[in-house]
Amino acid sequence: MILGLDVSTSITGVTIVDNDGQIVHTEYWDLRKYKDFFDKSLEAKVRVADLFHRFGNHSDNEDEKIKHIYVEQSLQSFRSGFSSAKTLSTLARFNGVISWLCYDLFNIKPEYIAATSARKLNGIKIPKGEKAKEVVLQYLLDNEPLFDVEYTKYGNVKAHYYDISDSIIIARAGLRKAMDAEKENNNTT
Repeated sequence: MILGLDVSTSITGVTIVDNDGQIVHTEYWDLRKYKDFFDKSLEAKVRVADLFHRFGNHSDNEDEKIKHIYVEQSLQSFRSGFSSAKTLSTLARFNGVISWLCYDLFNIKPEYIAATSARKLNGIKIPKGEKAKEVVLQYLLDNEPLFDVEYTKYGNVKAHYYDISDSIIIARAGLRKAMDAEKENNNTT
């Protein structure tokens, strides 16, 4: 199984897919109420530990074990009108904290996938001028029978569904990368 994470200091999306790419589990961690970086990190530690206890490598069945962890890569550069240097720095630090927690508990080194690469591996194209998160969400609504969303009283999609949808795309892209790496290893031996 593959664990995919869309890490953010506000809402983190979490998805586990099986070896066929089917969704086994999704959840989100709403960290907005924790104003301090270390409080967010402590809550994340509790959440990662909970994932480990529910989906860790305790099973004798190899198909029920998480074998790979993929994390959406933090933004690496500025884009006009987007995040500040402080925001990018905080996100990169938090991404590192989550990655370390996963490694510490699962004993699996997380791998990183850029959002654009993950979307491409899933066959998702973002038309010029459209918001990527909205396109990804709509793609899943159109193509994933088990994916459904809730709406606010104003008719807007509840915010955490964007993070969950991104984590699904990360997990499935991770599965493709893991399968490609396994094929390559089998071809070289």
